[in-house]
Amino acid sequence: MQVRRRLKQTAPLKDRLTMRANDVRAQAAKLEPGPEQETMLKRAQLADTAAHIDDWVNSPGLQPPK
Repeated sequence: MQVRRRLKQTAPLKDRLTMRANDVRAQAAKLEPGPEQETMLKRAQLADTAAHIDDWVNSPGLQPPK
């Protein structure tokens, strides 16, 4: 049986997603314009969207269903 590695996250999800988006954008800036660069920019946009969703889910104004 395989042993599952457990990893303790030290940074919040939003921070990790923002760092990932910035890293991917930096990589995309080094590429020539084309489909590969567009793919990288789309990944960065998805990471930003996920960070916004995380903000929304963890907002104090969000109420559980009744």
